[in-house]
Amino acid sequence: MRKWAPLLAVCMGTFMLVVDETITLVALPEISTSLHASLDALAWVVDGYALALAAALLAVGTLADRWGQRRVYLAGLALFTVSSLVCGLSATPALLITMRVVQGAGAAGIYATSISLLRNTYSGRERATALGVWGAVASGGAALGPLAGGILTQAFGWGWIFFVNVPVGVAAIVLTARAVPASRPGSERARLDVAGMLLFALFASSLLYGTVRAPAAGWSGTGTLAALLVSALALIAFVLRQRASDHPILDLALLRRPAFTAALIAIFVGMFTAYGFMAYTSIWLQSLTGLSPLQAGLVILPSAVASMAVSVMAGHWLRRFLPRYSLPVALLLVAAGALAQTGLTPASTGSRVIAGLLISGLGMGMVFPAASSLAVESVPHRRAGMAAGAFTTFQQLGYAIGVAIFATVVAAMAKTGLTGHVTDPRATAQQLTSGGAHAITTQAPAAARSALEHLLRTAFVHGLNAVALIGAILALAAAVITALALRRETTATQSHAEPDTADTVTPVNS
Repeated sequence: MRKWAPLLAVCMGTFMLVVDETITLVALPEISTSLHASLDALAWVVDGYALALAAALLAVGTLADRWGQRRVYLAGLALFTVSSLVCGLSATPALLITMRVVQGAGAAGIYATSISLLRNTYSGRERATALGVWGAVASGGAALGPLAGGILTQAFGWGWIFFVNVPVGVAAIVLTARAVPASRPGSERARLDVAGMLLFALFASSLLYGTVRAPAAGWSGTGTLAALLVSALALIAFVLRQRASDHPILDLALLRRPAFTAALIAIFVGMFTAYGFMAYTSIWLQSLTGLSPLQAGLVILPSAVASMAVSVMAGHWLRRFLPRYSLPVALLLVAAGALAQTGLTPASTGSRVIAGLLISGLGMGMVFPAASSLAVESVPHRRAGMAAGAFTTFQQLGYAIGVAIFATVVAAMAKTGLTGHVTDPRATAQQLTSGGAHAITTQAPAAARSALEHLLRTAFVHGLNAVALIGAILALAAAVITALALRRETTATQSHAEPDTADTVTPVNS
C-alpha cells in the first residue's frame, strides 16, 4: 500500500482542482442571491479560475523543472487550500472572484507537476497503472463537479463547495510531504525566461478574457476585439521570444514531435467538445426541464462513472495497444457521444442526453491517460515539466474556450428562434443562456406563459443541437489528424532523439 501513497497524494490534489472547475455551475443561483451578484460577476466566478489556471500553467511547469516538482506541487496545494477557505467566507462578489483567481494560480502548481511526479515515482507497468488512475480522477472529476455542487449547495449552502477543499487539501499536503520523493531541481535553476512567462500569461489571459466577453458584448465589440488583438500580438511576441531564448519556457522543437503535438490536439479538442457545452446542458436541465441541481448532477453522473472506469483500465491497455490506435479511437467516441446529444426537441427530458454523455465519458476516459502518456513519454526527461505544463495548458484552454464559444453559439441560435416573438430577442437570448428561463416566463401574462415556455424550450434546444454537432465535427477531425500524426511517430522520435542517454525518448509504440 505504501508504494501507492504518492499516487493517492497526487490524485487528491488533482481531484480538488478538477472538481472546482465545474462545481460552481449549479451553485450560481444561490451565490447570486446571497451576494447580490450580477450575471457578469457570476460569469467571472467560473471563468476567473480557468483564466488564472491556463495563464499560469506553462510558466509553473518550467519553474518546476528548475525548483523541483514536489516543492512546486506543495506550494500549489497550500495556495489552493487557503484560497478555498477564503472563497467560502467571501461576503462580496469582488472578494470571491479575486480568490477564485488565486485558486486558479494554486491549481496551476498542482496540475503542472502531477504527471511529472507520477512519471518520476513509477516506471513500467506501475507507471501505466498510475497514469490510468490519475486519468480517471482528472476526467471523472470534471463531470462529478455539478453533482457534488448540487449535493453541497442544497444540504449546506454554497460556501461548502469551497470549504470541502480545506480538509482534503491539508491531508494532501501532509501525505505529499511524507510519501512523495523529493525531486532534484534542474541544472538550469537560476535561468528563467521571465519575459516569456509574462508574454504567455498575457496571451492566455487576453484570449480567455476576449472569448468570455464575446457572448455578452459580441465578437465585434470594442472590448472583445481589443482583447483578441492583444492576445494575437502577445502570441507572436511569445513565439519570437522562445525562438531567441537559450532557456525557453516552451521549447518549440517539441512541437515537431508528432506524438507530443497529437497529445495537445487530442486533449484540447476532447475538453472543448466533451465538457465545453456540458455547462449549457446543465442549465437546460435545471431551467427548462424542471430538474433540481442534484437531479441534474445525477443525469451527468453516468458520464463521470464511465470516464473514471475506462481511465483505470486504459492504464493497463496502453501497455498492450499502440497509442496511435487508442487515441484516435477515443476521439471517435467523443465525436459519437456529441452526435448522440443532437436531435433534442422542446419535449425532450434529461434521459435523452444520458446515452450521449455516457459515450463521451468513455471517450474522455481513454483520452486522458493516452494523451498524458504521449505528452510526457515523447519528450526528453529534462523537459518533463515543460511538457506536462503545455499539456495541462491546452487542457484548460480547451475547456475555457469551449465554454465561451459554445455560449456564443447557443445565444445566437436562441436569438434566431426568438426573433419576431419577443421585443428584445438578443437580451432575452442572453438571459435564457444564463439560466433565466423562469424569470422570463414569470414576467409574462399568465395566459401567455405556456406558449412562451414552449418557445424558450425550442430556442434553447436549437442551440444545444448546434453546439453538439459542432463538437462532433471537431472531435472527428481531431481523430483523423492524430491518427495521421502518430503514423509518423517512430520515424520522428528517431530523427529527433538526443544523443544524451539521460534524455533518450521512449518510442510510443515500444
